[in-house]
Amino acid sequence: MAAITWYFDFVSPFSYLQFAAYPDLMRRPEVAIKPVLFAGLLAHWGHKGPAELPTKRRHTYRYCVWDAARRGVPFRFPPAHPFNPLHALRLAIALGAGYDVVRTIFEFIWKEGRSPAEEWPALCERLGVADPGRLTGDAAVKGALRANVDEAIAAGVFGVPTFAVDGELFWGVDATPMFLDYLADRALFESEAMRRVDALPVAAERKA
Repeated sequence: MAAITWYFDFVSPFSYLQFAAYPDLMRRPEVAIKPVLFAGLLAHWGHKGPAELPTKRRHTYRYCVWDAARRGVPFRFPPAHPFNPLHALRLAIALGAGYDVVRTIFEFIWKEGRSPAEEWPALCERLGVADPGRLTGDAAVKGALRANVDEAIAAGVFGVPTFAVDGELFWGVDATPMFLDYLADRALFESEAMRRVDALPVAAERKA
């Protein structure tokens, strides 16, 4: 089985929904869980996040509440959003970014609806971390997060959550069935219709 990478950010409710809705997938040994800073991806590609456009923000939040209920995933927005996820991302990396660590952080934020910034000590206590500043301030940890972002950008990742495998990208929780179909049949993108859209020309472009 080819290596699979899952790129995510704790700030993303869709990352949580995918993680919570597909626990068996996230536990698969060939899946590497990699925290990235979503803001870094946005900066690189030069576009805004959904929370930066007022009407899209409202729609996105409502959709998340609806989708979580539809999936049966316990879900509650934290007191304010978006928040700065940097320390939570670094802490996850420092602790190995394994399934249990990532689940604990996700559930603190998105299941219990708590702020990782305002309740940082409580989150660290939940993880059994007595000196989080030492871990999150470590140069190697900071470098690892930057490397994850650079790796994601090099792979073409433009948003979170994203599964990457065989040079293909599957963005968003709603693309999970497509990703699973691809794993079951690698010829998914070899149809005439798929090849046509891959080569479809651009007819008009907005001015930069």
